[in-house]
Amino acid sequence: MNLIALPAFADNYIWMIDDGAHAIVVDPGEPGPVAEALDARRLELAAILMTHYHADHVGGVDALRPRLKGPVYGPAHERVPEPSIGREEGDSAEALGLDFEVLDVPAHTAGHIAYFNRADAGEPIVFCGDTMFSAGCGKLFEGTAAQMYSSLGKLAQLPDATRVCCGHEYTLSNLRFAQAVEPANEDIARYQEHCQSLRAAGKPTLPSTIGRERRINPFLRCGEPAVIAAARAHGATSNSGSDVLAALRTWKNEFR
Repeated sequence: MNLIALPAFADNYIWMIDDGAHAIVVDPGEPGPVAEALDARRLELAAILMTHYHADHVGGVDALRPRLKGPVYGPAHERVPEPSIGREEGDSAEALGLDFEVLDVPAHTAGHIAYFNRADAGEPIVFCGDTMFSAGCGKLFEGTAAQMYSSLGKLAQLPDATRVCCGHEYTLSNLRFAQAVEPANEDIARYQEHCQSLRAAGKPTLPSTIGRERRINPFLRCGEPAVIAAARAHGATSNSGSDVLAALRTWKNEFR
């Protein structure tokens, strides 16, 4: 299976996974990049997966339907382009011979889901939309810090080798914040240098891996003493994971 990040808008990624003849696309916010990639690689569109309802993730779905030869999957509890097959935790989404486990990961939006494939595509892979970014997490538009803490906890429990395919190229700005939270974390410094080289070469920083995110992502490290101390210095009133995350998220919202 081939995995490609298709740039869209200013900093979105539409993910495409293909077997050389057929493709699945995830969160097609606009149709153009998908159509161009399908044509260039001579692929048939076999399925579309949607993680949440925001327009920059679903805006291209209807325009792609004439090319589609299979299902459209989306969150069961959000208003997404119809017709689609609603999915929630405990369900699966099947396409291209791949079986994706669906996880409920609310907080960015109330019904946000992620798609996890354990082995069929080679190394495990998760399409997590805007819940988790490399070195960061999504804004709490419709949920609470406690929900985000729980959602990230689910993702953090996936195998270390799991490729993390999120919705935006936010890595460098997230790493600057991560360094402010944990200035002594050498994994963050090394990864920042690596990602700067990738971006300078015009390459995406993604996918990351769960193992890496556990080392560099402050929102997955809310139990670490240095992260707790930084959060307490920025408004956290206790050492609980949700309180630490809430303080980090508020700090990140204002971080420049």
